[in-house]
Amino acid sequence: MEEGKSVTENRMPKPAWLRVKLPIGQEYTKVREIVGEHKLHTICQSGNCPNMGECWGAGTATFMILGNICTRSCGFCNVATGRPEAVDPFEPLRVAKSVKLMSVKHCVITSVDRDDLKDGGAQIWVETIQKIRELSPGTTMETLIPDFQGQWDNLQMLIDARPEIISHNLETVRRLTKEVRIQAKYDRSLEVLARISGAGIPAKSGIMLGLGETEEEVVEAMDDLRRSNVSILTLGQYLQPTKEHLAVQEFVHPDIFARLKEIGLSKGFRYVESGPLVRSSYHAEKHLE
Repeated sequence: MEEGKSVTENRMPKPAWLRVKLPIGQEYTKVREIVGEHKLHTICQSGNCPNMGECWGAGTATFMILGNICTRSCGFCNVATGRPEAVDPFEPLRVAKSVKLMSVKHCVITSVDRDDLKDGGAQIWVETIQKIRELSPGTTMETLIPDFQGQWDNLQMLIDARPEIISHNLETVRRLTKEVRIQAKYDRSLEVLARISGAGIPAKSGIMLGLGETEEEVVEAMDDLRRSNVSILTLGQYLQPTKEHLAVQEFVHPDIFARLKEIGLSKGFRYVESGPLVRSSYHAEKHLE
C-alpha cells in the first residue's frame, strides 16, 4: 500500500479479483419485492454494495433506517447528502414486518446520520429493535450505528436496547480521517466503540483500504481498536461510487488482505473478515459464533 497520490485522480481499471456476480435468482427477486413493497431503504442499494446479489440471494439484507438522506457528506459514501425528510414513526414496524416476512435469522440494521435531530435518531433505533424482537423473537441483531456526535446519552439509549452486536466503522486510518469522514472524529469513534464494549456488548468496526493509507497505519488502527476492546473487524477494498467521490489510490491485492487478517487475529480480534469485496455486514451472521 502506497501513499502520496491525489484523491481527485481519474479512476483506475478494476483488477480481475474485483469482479462481482450479477444479482439473480428466486431469493434475490423475493427480497427485492419485499423491500419495494414496504418502502424500505437498504444500504445494499444506497451504497452500491458489491455483495448485494450474494446476500439477497441468501434471503438477507441490511436495512437502513431514518430515511435515505444523510446530514453528512463523507467523501467515500454514495448515500445522498442533504436535508432529510421528517422521521417516519411507522418505519420501525415496517422494518420488523419485513424481517418476519423474510424469515431473517440475523438482521443487520444501519442508518443515515441524523445530526438534525436532538436525539440523533436514537428513539427510532430503539423502537426498531423492540419491534423486531416483538414480531421475530428468534432473530438476532447487529446495529451499525453513527457516532451520535458524541452525545453519550443518545448512544446509551441504543446500548440499553441490547442488540447482540453493535458496530461503528472507523472507516480509515487516523491521518486520512478528516479527508474521508469530513464531519467525523477518529478518537470520537474509538470512544463510541469503547463505550459499547464497556457495556458488555461485542463491538465491531470496519476499515476501507485503498485510500492512500500505509500498511503500518492500518496496523496502528488495529491497535487503537483493540485498546477500545473491539472484538470483530472487517477490512475491505474502497470502490469509488462516482467521479465526484474520492478516487481509489490502490487496489489492494488479496494476499495483503490475507496477511492483514492474520495480523488482526494475532492482536486478539475474535473475528477478522478481510478481502477486497468485504463490507461491514458481509457474513455478519458468522460474527455471533
